[in-house]
Amino acid sequence: MVHYWIDRHSDPRSKCLVFTHGLTADHRIFGRQVPYFKEDYTVITWDVPLHGLSRPYTDFSFNNAARDLNEILIQEGIHEVVLIGQSLGGYVCQQFAVDFPEKAIAFVGVDTTPFGLSYYSRSDRFWLRQVEWMSRCYPHHTLVKAIAKGCTRTPEAYANMITMLAPYSKAELCRLMGIAYSGFLKENKETDFHFPVLLILGEFDNFGKVSQYNQEWVKKTGYPLQIIPAAAHNSNEDNPEFFNARMDEFLDSL
Repeated sequence: MVHYWIDRHSDPRSKCLVFTHGLTADHRIFGRQVPYFKEDYTVITWDVPLHGLSRPYTDFSFNNAARDLNEILIQEGIHEVVLIGQSLGGYVCQQFAVDFPEKAIAFVGVDTTPFGLSYYSRSDRFWLRQVEWMSRCYPHHTLVKAIAKGCTRTPEAYANMITMLAPYSKAELCRLMGIAYSGFLKENKETDFHFPVLLILGEFDNFGKVSQYNQEWVKKTGYPLQIIPAAAHNSNEDNPEFFNARMDEFLDSL
């Protein structure tokens, strides 16, 4: 069963924002966004399949995750959404926009990378396939701390990431990373979105090649890129005030 949370705005005309978290995190990564944005919007957060309360889950794919999100929207009677996807959540959002283009009115990619075959070299694809077995080489506590430290810059964001990682055993954590990255390689495709897009990147996001991919994404598409100062991969948590203000400006422009 996929779990989600909704803060419905009293004005039925208000836009709906769907926040989708990244790999090994859960809905709690948006703890500084929900209280802020629910004042003006309907806000949905959810635990992506294989994460948080949405586990166990069989037959994971980004296509199936997009369908699960669509079922949530059908259940809540919501017909259009602004998609906000952090890291791996950006892949779910892009897949949703491909599968349900009539429901996606905008996309905010937060420290994520693009769908598109041309962005990823043969070497990139090779190393993504190695993630699962390489992660098995580390003791569990070392792996957890390395993931949390690599994603965050502030003590608060680090502590929250540790909390979100706590439920996973080492075997589950490694398998999760393997399934997610292999799934991306299988489902990656060329895309052409016809709605507003904002890319957001932490100033100190050194997670893999995320920064490099974003620069290429901007060159290819012309999408605006907003750098979040004093922030790493979980930029919405490291600097929520700046992040929320930049998202507010984008939403006001829609």
